[in-house]
Parts: sequence; structure tokens; C-alpha cells
Amino acid sequence: MLNIFKKNNSPIRLDQVGVDMHSHLIPGIDDGVGSLEESVESAKLLYNIGYKHVITTPHIMADYYPNTPEIIKNGLAEVQKAVKEANIPITIDAAAEYYLDYTFYENFKKENLLPINDKFLLFELSFLNPPQILNEMIFKIQTAGFVPILAHPERYSYWFRDFQKFRDLKDRGVWLQANINSFANEYGVPTRKLAEKLAREGLIDLLGSDFHRIQHIQSMQKALTNNHLKNLISSGQLKNYMLAPE
Repeated sequence: MLNIFKKNNSPIRLDQVGVDMHSHLIPGIDDGVGSLEESVESAKLLYNIGYKHVITTPHIMADYYPNTPEIIKNGLAEVQKAVKEANIPITIDAAAEYYLDYTFYENFKKENLLPINDKFLLFELSFLNPPQILNEMIFKIQTAGFVPILAHPERYSYWFRDFQKFRDLKDRGVWLQANINSFANEYGVPTRKLAEKLAREGLIDLLGSDFHRIQHIQSMQKALTNNHLKNLISSGQLKNYMLAPE
């Protein structure tokens, strides 16, 4: 009888999510996988936990990863070819994860961007300080016809005690994308607690693996036993399906 009161610690699968829209699977162009072989193994691991489609999103960061759409597309073609040759039944596309700084703000041009499905623009912020240009940049993105997606909001420690900020961003039309591994303490307990609160409050629009290396699969498997994450995945509120190939 006591068994009915025990938590279910078995991991949920990601078939219901379907699309992973944040990862780093193109080798050698950012801090993600280091080789084509690792790209293939990563794709296999993501398929095995339920993903059918992956949109990999290399960093574009002026001072560290000065990638261009051409660099990303060329790398994507190599990964697609290798995954196909390995007979892994998963499709892979690419966009970019943009670092929001003054360089991006000043050089913002719609035709030079690599959005998801030509509609959604994924961006991240500094982990040290909130950018003063955030509202202006959100307006620029929206005026250009894109839906802005903020990557891993639960990781910005300067907002840990300012939960209203997330509601304000949602009110401005920004979609919030949480990292699956945030639910497994990979980035610390405060980050996990904030991710869980965002999930409980219904503020998370998208889940992403933010997969960088093969070892991340262990944290993902642990995260998929988190009951807050399970409830989020089963809730029907996630919009990952909207990013599937058309």
C-alpha cells in the first residue's frame, strides 16, 4: 500500500516535445562538440531519448565565436551527411544563438540573421549583468518580423530575486526557453528552483537540451526524472511542435 505514495523516479521520454531547438552539435565552431564523430554520437543519444528533429544553434558572439550563417550552414551540411550515413532516423537543421550585446544591436540587419524557420530568433544574455539595451533589442527583433526567444532565463542569476521580470518579458511577447539540464542541478540549486518555479507558473514556452557534449546525456537523464519537468512536458503548454520542419 505504501508504494502508491512513492514518487515515480522513472525518466520521462521526450517524444511529446519532439523538437530540440537549442544545441551545439556542429564541431569546431563554438564550445560545443569537438568532432564529427561526437556530432553523430550526440544525434544518436538525442534520438534515443525521444527527439525526432534537432535545430542546432551555434553561438554567434563577436569577441569569441564570430560565426556567420555561411559558416553554420557549411558545418550543418557535414553533420547532416554524417548522421544520414550512420542511419540515425533524426533530422537536423540549424539556426543561431545570438549573444545580445552592443555589437549585435548596432549591426542588426534582418537579412544577415539565421533564425529558426525564418520566424524565431534565439538570443542569450550576459551571465554577469542585464543588458541596458534589452527592451530596445526586443523591439528591433519584433519589428523585423521575428518572435524573440530568450535562451535559458533560469540561468541569469541577477534575476533570481526579481521573478516579475519574467512575467514582464512574456507580456512583451518574448518566448522563454528553459534548459532541460537546469532541472538536474547542472547549473546549481538556485537555477533548478527557478526553472521549477517558471514551470509551475506556466511561463516556459520551449524546452531545449543546450547539448554541448556527450556527457550531457547523463544530466538530461537525471533531469527527466524531475517531477516538475515531467508535469511541464505532459501539460501541453510547450510550443516546440511549432518549430518542426514545415
